[in-house]
Amino acid sequence: MLKEDVVESIGEAGLLLPTRIKAALAANDRLKLRLSVVQAAIQHAEHPKRGALDLSREQAAAGLREEWMDEMLASAARGGEMVFLPGLPLLCRGAAADLAAMAKALGEGETASALRQRAAHWVEWLDAVQDESLSNEDVARLTRGDRDHGDGVHLVVMDMHKQLNRVAAALASEEVDGAHTWNLTAPDRALVAAFMRGLHRTAGLKFDHPGLDTAATRDGARLLLQNDIGTNDAHVLVMHVADLNITLTYSDLHQSRFEFFRELLAAQGASWSVVEPRVTPGLNMGAAYFVGTASFACADADGLARTLQEIGARIVFLIDWNRARKRLQLFVSKPAAIAVLNAAAALEVGHMAWLKAGGEKLLYAVMQAVGDGIFRLGDRLDGVLGETAAQQFLVDALALASRALLDGRPLAQIEDETRVLLTRQLRDWASEFELAGEHAAYCHELAMALRDLLAHGAGAREAAAAALRAKNWERRADDLVEQGRAAAKRHQRWGQFAHLLALADDVADELEEAIYLLALIVEEHEDALRHGVRQALQPLAEGVLEACENYVKALALAATLSHGAEMDSSDAFLDATWRVVLAERACDEQLRAARRLILKELSKAAEMTLAGDLAGTIERASDALMVASFALREVVLARTGAVA
Repeated sequence: MLKEDVVESIGEAGLLLPTRIKAALAANDRLKLRLSVVQAAIQHAEHPKRGALDLSREQAAAGLREEWMDEMLASAARGGEMVFLPGLPLLCRGAAADLAAMAKALGEGETASALRQRAAHWVEWLDAVQDESLSNEDVARLTRGDRDHGDGVHLVVMDMHKQLNRVAAALASEEVDGAHTWNLTAPDRALVAAFMRGLHRTAGLKFDHPGLDTAATRDGARLLLQNDIGTNDAHVLVMHVADLNITLTYSDLHQSRFEFFRELLAAQGASWSVVEPRVTPGLNMGAAYFVGTASFACADADGLARTLQEIGARIVFLIDWNRARKRLQLFVSKPAAIAVLNAAAALEVGHMAWLKAGGEKLLYAVMQAVGDGIFRLGDRLDGVLGETAAQQFLVDALALASRALLDGRPLAQIEDETRVLLTRQLRDWASEFELAGEHAAYCHELAMALRDLLAHGAGAREAAAAALRAKNWERRADDLVEQGRAAAKRHQRWGQFAHLLALADDVADELEEAIYLLALIVEEHEDALRHGVRQALQPLAEGVLEACENYVKALALAATLSHGAEMDSSDAFLDATWRVVLAERACDEQLRAARRLILKELSKAAEMTLAGDLAGTIERASDALMVASFALREVVLARTGAVA
């Protein structure tokens, strides 16, 4: 007779539950792995060229390594309405045994009874599988996650897991800093306490949102920790601790949030298995969900405790993350929204307070309240402030909301303080100069590239690569011009800057054309760049680069000038703009010298034409820089009155 039977025979069946729950949780891990193997095998059968998925880490985490798994992953094949899965009867028998183990630990009551009946049905169904092929309908029965289309093995596993968590919480023989625990050793308690210290450090940032319940138990040679994160069945985090190693398994419906969590754990030295999308019919509206396993190898016991603490501190930032991202995307781009959430997590202020304070409604009210015609209906923050300033404002707004709600300040006060924050941002705002400066930076890159190509005698491959880069820079510069035009349609004060950007864009156009011509000559008519011709063109390119550098300097100085600016600042600005003019005049003389040399050195019409076009194009870039420099002087005159 088994020890379990003896205990049960004397009427102390309750003593069996801790052991059965441990066995059930281990069975749950194995079941999830078996279902993952089926899903991965089916994906391989449908897309054989992609190769088989490596689930070795997941197998190690579940303590299940069987030869048929590798064969199924590598050899699955589809034929019409059937999928061939070698080793399927073995998988189904193991799944049936695991379902039965989970059913034993469900406790008492109507819910537990109903779950046991469902489990018994699927145990019988699994035991009846004898062939190594499944129909599409049977695949759905095995993996379905959609309750609208009937029950399935995957569904009953998820429901039993939830019931096991409830039973485990009620059963726990003790609490360790709020974690429900049983069968722990003294070292286990210290590790659970370390995890809970991190969890409690940030748990207040979820406010009244459910989630973060933790359970822990010893399972043989390893400590098992589980956190429920929130309320979603597919959002799971489980950790196994053995010796100085932590294995963390995480699944998420949202790839963006999965990547966010990976980034949060990067500082702790997480080494991830290949994260693969998996598809379960009916789950996540038929889209993929994502599963991965991270390993942490710690140097000593203190490092192990610190790593558990830091993992615990980061879980709260997963709660309602996707909702916060979508709300933030009303004001900035998706990458910028994710960057804001990363920054808020790094500061340990999070996003839940901002959502509770009104989220996008709070910001819309604040944008409307600042007045002065700055924001119009449909404006995004990044369209008015610029992306960098908009991101910083949002991070500050999230931090403000967290501090305010934790201090118990009323929502109306949070709105007032956020309005002050935005007003301060607008007061310090110099986004017109930022946009012009960003455009000038692309012009500078183009001028440097042209100078370097001529100075170093680039070959055909290098010149062609430079031409591709130049085209990309020129297109980005065009995008900035369009931003300026769009801003001018909304706000009158942008009018002069839109004009300045349009003039400066001639610089980018001419320089990109010059690099293209140079690449064409190197590839098709290299004789057009004989030693003397190249030497004659170099001073032209140097002159344009010098003019561009002074234009960039003038823009930087202009952004610092205000009404009544000190004479030194004004003089430095004027000096930079006049140096652009002087460089342009020098380029005029260098163009004439280059033309004389081209006539002397070259005899073929095509070579003369191309070399002459290149020289003329470079000189026109200096002309455009001079025109942009004069336009900048007019902008500063109109804005500050600092220069006469």
